Amino acid sequence: MSVMTEQPTRVAAIDCGTNSIRLLVADVDPRTSTLRDLERTMTVVRLGQGVDRTGQLDPVALERTLAQTRAYKARIDELGATRVRFVATSATRDASNRDAFFDGVKQILGVVPEVISGQEEAALSFRGATGVFGGVYPGPYLVVDLGGGSTEIVLGDNAPQGAWSMNVGCVRMTERHMRSDPPTPAELEGARADVRAALDEARRHVDLSRTETLVGLAGSITTVTALALGLDRYDPARINGAMLTPEQVQEAARALYTGDRDYRAGLGFMHPGRVDVIAAGALVWSEVVARVCAEVAGAGRTLSRVLTSEHDILDGIAWSLVD
Repeated sequence: MSVMTEQPTRVAAIDCGTNSIRLLVADVDPRTSTLRDLERTMTVVRLGQGVDRTGQLDPVALERTLAQTRAYKARIDELGATRVRFVATSATRDASNRDAFFDGVKQILGVVPEVISGQEEAALSFRGATGVFGGVYPGPYLVVDLGGGSTEIVLGDNAPQGAWSMNVGCVRMTERHMRSDPPTPAELEGARADVRAALDEARRHVDLSRTETLVGLAGSITTVTALALGLDRYDPARINGAMLTPEQVQEAARALYTGDRDYRAGLGFMHPGRVDVIAAGALVWSEVVARVCAEVAGAGRTLSRVLTSEHDILDGIAWSLVD
């Protein structure tokens, strides 16, 4: 009698945010708690362009996003993924014409896109990040997923214990405040005021002072990390798991939000689609790190570990397909 061996499940996870759309195709094996990448890719489509101002998805941005979804569909079919989940975050939560987006995605993929809450977004990000770091560094972990339209924070050990979504992100803060090149002191202060107000509210829901290990996710944070590491090109292997001091984060962030566009575009690791929003993204990350350090210090401890993860909500979405 032969014994059938259960095989890992091949899944496809799509994360559509305010600034970019990303695809992960992976073999996931819950028995061994392993996730093996077959394809992990990102394209800047700027779906959230103007949403903060108009309340609607821009038709051109919508078509860019649907065109990339078609390209991802071809790759999913080529690799033979059997389960697919499409998650949309901040931009579509805020758009009055999001049904046009939903219908287009369903026609292409055959699955209904899910507009998840900030709380679920935070939980998926936590699952993706701590699946890699859990047990290596001490908890509680504060996982920060800095997106285009919102920033999710979630605190926990093996599972989320507190989470909050802040309506500050690299695209939203750029459109609200960053109109000069480089940003003026007044523009930077305006953005800081928004982020600090959001953090004032966040600390009412999440006990930042309990943080032992701060983990940052997503493009703004990985870009700050690349600069702090002195990279001349984007190297995921070096960025993933990189441990920085808060001072290193602040120095790199300051260079990005005070430099001009030519400086940012000239950095070898800079994605072209991030050049015009990274100043705001770096400022948001700078403020988050400063606030967490202050809260931890207020509890009589020192925050010394700021980790960067290449594993984030995409990994969490993939795990959700088999969990």
